[in-house]
Amino acid sequence: MSALFGPGRGRRAIVRCARFGVFGLALVAVLAGCRGMPSPWPPIHVNPNMDDQPRLDAQQASPFFYDGKGMREPVPGTVARGELRLDVGFYTGLDAAGEFLPQSPVETTDEVLARGALRYSIYCAPCHDERGTGTGILAEYASVPTASIHDAQRLAYPDGQYFDVITNGFGLMQGYAYPIPAEDRWAIVAHMRRLQQERLERLAARTGGAE
Repeated sequence: MSALFGPGRGRRAIVRCARFGVFGLALVAVLAGCRGMPSPWPPIHVNPNMDDQPRLDAQQASPFFYDGKGMREPVPGTVARGELRLDVGFYTGLDAAGEFLPQSPVETTDEVLARGALRYSIYCAPCHDERGTGTGILAEYASVPTASIHDAQRLAYPDGQYFDVITNGFGLMQGYAYPIPAEDRWAIVAHMRRLQQERLERLAARTGGAE
């Protein structure tokens, strides 16, 4: 028994076990950091569930539907959450009789004017210029006729008509109903009214001069 479990042999066994332990830890570390080689093939999913399922991309055709369109229209009569538009005038610029609202339904505050100035500078100024004179980059570089909000015809527009033009477009101008929410469209109208008023005040301060 002493020959089998003597001091020298016991030490050697302990050293051997320690070496195996160190080697095992090194092997685990190497395998844990091994990610393999890049592959053009998709990974193997033992249980794919919803990772791999049929779908349609935007604007993609589909023979499944009678009209061939993969993008489906909303069910008639349904209203998306937060899109219940009970205030017709606010969202259309028209009153119950279908006439343009003479005044904006939104109170003109400093916050509304600041918001309108910001949205105007993004969506309107490139064509109508910062003061609304119609001398933006289209007129300067492409000779495209652009309306001025200061001519007699447009000074007489009711607020609802400006809102309608921003929403649906007019002539060469496209409609901005999608990128500009209704409250921002009214804010733009308020800013345009301020531009008109400031120009009239500048003209009145002059003695028969023209801007």
